[in-house]
Order: sequence, then C-alpha cells, then structure tokens
Amino acid sequence: MTFLLSEEQAQIRDMVRSLARKEFAPNAAEIDEQGRYPEENMKLLAELGLLGMLIPASHGGSEAGPVAYNLALAEVARGCASTGVGMAATNMVGETIARFGTEEQKRRFLPALASGTGGGAFALTEPAAGSDAFGIATVAVPDGADYVLNGGKAFITNGTCASVTIVMAVTRKEPEKRISAFLVEPQTRGWFSGKPERKMGLKGSNTVSLSFDDCRIPKGNLLGKEGEGFRIAMNALDGGRVGIASQSVGIARAALDAAISFARERKQFGQPLSEFQAIQWMMADSATDLDAAELLALRAAYHQETGRPFTREASIAKVFATEAAYRACHRAVQIHGGYGYIREYPVERHLRDVKVTSIYEGTSEIQRVIIARDLLREGCR
Repeated sequence: MTFLLSEEQAQIRDMVRSLARKEFAPNAAEIDEQGRYPEENMKLLAELGLLGMLIPASHGGSEAGPVAYNLALAEVARGCASTGVGMAATNMVGETIARFGTEEQKRRFLPALASGTGGGAFALTEPAAGSDAFGIATVAVPDGADYVLNGGKAFITNGTCASVTIVMAVTRKEPEKRISAFLVEPQTRGWFSGKPERKMGLKGSNTVSLSFDDCRIPKGNLLGKEGEGFRIAMNALDGGRVGIASQSVGIARAALDAAISFARERKQFGQPLSEFQAIQWMMADSATDLDAAELLALRAAYHQETGRPFTREASIAKVFATEAAYRACHRAVQIHGGYGYIREYPVERHLRDVKVTSIYEGTSEIQRVIIARDLLREGCR
C-alpha cells in the first residue's frame, strides 16, 4: 500500500489550493451573505477542466479520475463551500452519464457539463421520500415516442442552473416496482422550478424544488434501460458520498486554519490562547480527525478509480468525515469564544455550511445501516 500521490494528482491539488485561496476564499463571505450562485467561481472551474474531471477526454472532460477529483473538491470547499457543492453535483451527473449513457447522450450532454455551459442536477429526493429513496412517487408513463412525467422533487442542487437533470421516476408500480432514470432539460414543456430554498448554510448553492406536469420526455432521453434507475441512482450516490466526505474535510480544514490563526493572536490571562493546553488539545483532536477522514475518503476514491466495489468504503468515509468535520468546526467556534458566534469571523459560516454534509445524499443514520448490512453479508475485510 502506498500513500503517495502521483505527480499529476499532487499538481492538481496544489493548483486548486492556490486557486481557492486567491479567488474563492476572499469572496466566500459575500456569496454567503447575498445568497447568490457563484457564477464567477464556476466559470473558473470550467476553464481549468474541474467540472469534467470524471468525464472522458473524448467527450470534453479532463479524465483526471476520482482521486484527483476528491483532492480538488476538498480544496475548492476549503475556499468556498457553496462552490464546492456546485462542482460536486456537476461532476456526479457527468460521471453518471459517461457510465450509463448512450453515445448520442454523451455527445449531447457531456461537453456542455465539462465546459461549464450548464451545470448538472440530480433529482431523486421528494417531499415524502428522503431516506426511503425507493419510495419515490414521481411517475413516467410511455406515450408514443415519449414518456410523460408527473410528480415533484425536493432539495435539488443546481436545480435552476443545470443544463441537464437526471430525474428518477417510477415506470412500473406492479407487480414489482421499477424506477427508471431520465435526462431532462429545463426548457422542456411541463418543467417547473420553485423558488430557491432559504437554508442554514451553503447559501450560494442553488437549491430548489422541481415539479413536472405532463412533462414529455423523448424515449431517447431514458438513461440506461427501463427499470435500471434505482441501480443507477445508488451507483451515483456512492461516488457522491465520497465527494461529500471530501467537501466536509475541506470546510473543516478552513475552520481549523481560522482557529489556529485566532489562537495565535488572541490573548487571555496575559498569554496567547495557543499557549493553553485545552486549546492545543482541541486543535490536535481536529487535525487527527481530519487526517483520518481524508484518508478514508481517498481510500474510497482509490477503490472507485481502480474499479473495485466501494459502497461500504463510501459510506464509512461519509459518516466518519462529515461527523468529524462537524466536530472540528464546532471546536473552531469554541476556540473563538464569543467572536465565533458573529459573522465577522468565518468559523460561524463554516459551522453552518458543514452541518448538511451529514444529511444530504444519505444521512449518517442511513450510512450506518449500509455499513452494517454489508458487514453482516460479507464480514470484515
């Protein structure tokens, strides 16, 4: 086993770290305060090939692979968490189309995703179907050369910024429920988006509800075969969960950076906070947590990159990293004392931003269910 990055992977990480520090971090508070989509950041990501890292070069992507992608995503989130979310959703959609799409679908959708012409969105969650993903009620009924889509989705990242959205819908209810995946474009008649959600954190990330009212989708926009949608969704979520682990590590590293700087400068009882053992231990615990979380995320990414099963590894990475990141952000606020509770200091934003990482794309509780089921089926490895 080696923990060394390839020269290319290290170069990508360092390049994105520099970009995020210079371009993203200085404007992150403003993006949060205004609740605006960071278009300028997404444009820079596209120019550098960071929106198509999991797309083959033959279809306009940079084909960097999951390890390099997760390294880059952590650095982007370290600079601006909202930008990291937009990057993650677009890459996940691109990877899913690259894996399951027809050649015609790849030609139509992948170059736009990679070039930043339009983002990608993934629509599985519904108002009454969150953790119970198989309980979705949106339906798609075949009608001539089309499917007619009816229903609604909730909490869709990039919902109004996407050039293509992967929508999961029921195509057969009995005798056995079947779910299929569709590539839906926002200009399609019968497509409606709600107003942006007012969220606790990640305020620059576009999050909306979607509704479909007799929305006609050409049969050529069926992704994979009819009935394969749930498998496609779970495959996409495996990769997405590794990405969320990396996002959370990036956010928490930004919080730890801020806590270290504050502890060096702030004095109490005649000495810097950094001289107090209690503060030192808090920082040490956060550094330990985050290093472990990063290694778990990169292990899962390596399994993904080398074609190995990684469902368990993805869930382990997500549950540990997101909860460790929350602890690190909480400690960072605590180190700041009262200053950590006001918006002038970035740790307040980091704590708000990191909270959702243990909720979306599968809660921590669902990750523990997945891990336990795999353990009972396969045992320890």
